[in-house]
Amino acid sequence: MLFLDKILYYFSTFEIRWKRKDMITHIQGKLVEKTPTHIIVDCNGVGYFINISLHTFSQIPDQEAVKVFTHLQVKEDSHTLYGFISSSERGIFRLLISVSGIGASTARTMLSSLTPQQVKEGIAIGDVALIQSVKGIGLKTAQRVIIDLKDKVLKIYDLDESSLSQNNTNKDEALSALEVLGFMKKQSERVVEKVISSTPDASVEFIIKEALKNL
Repeated sequence: MLFLDKILYYFSTFEIRWKRKDMITHIQGKLVEKTPTHIIVDCNGVGYFINISLHTFSQIPDQEAVKVFTHLQVKEDSHTLYGFISSSERGIFRLLISVSGIGASTARTMLSSLTPQQVKEGIAIGDVALIQSVKGIGLKTAQRVIIDLKDKVLKIYDLDESSLSQNNTNKDEALSALEVLGFMKKQSERVVEKVISSTPDASVEFIIKEALKNL
C-alpha cells in the first residue's frame, strides 16, 4: 500500500510540474527551419516546433546554432511552445497573456506589430491608440491592457513615466519634421526608434540630425 501511495504521489506531482509554464525554459540546438511564424530546432535528435513573433524572426541569425527562450502553453488538447529571442520579450508576452481577453495568439500578434520596447513604453505611458493599432485589439481590450499592466510594467522595468512621455513627444515631433522633409513615416519610424533606443534622452534636434544620416 505504501508503494502504491508513492507511485500515485509521483504522478500527481509530475502533472503539476508538467503544467508549469517554465518546465522548458529555453531550447538550444540546430536551426532546421525558419519562417516568420515559427522555427524548428533540432535538439539531440528531437525536432521542436516553436511559434515565434516577427520581432524574434528578425533577430534570429541565419546560422546553424540557435537559442530561444520558451513559454509552454498547456491545454487539455494541446501543448504549444512559443519562442523568444530574449527573456525580456518572453516577460512581456507573459504579462500580456495575464490580461483577460489576451490569448497567446493575440500577444504574439502584438509582438509582431510592435517591438517589445514599444509595447512596454506604450503601456507605461497609457498610449491606448498604440495598443489599439494592433490587429484584433479593440478599444476596451487596449484600455484593459493598460489598466492591468501599467503599474506592473513601471515597477518591473523601473521606468520613469514622465521621462517616457517626453521621449514620446520628441519622437512625434521628429517624425512630423521628417515627414515634412519628404520622408515616408514607416521608413522614418524605424530609424527614429534606433536613435531613441541608443540615446533615450535625445532632443528633437538630435533625433532629426541622426535620422537624416541614415535615411
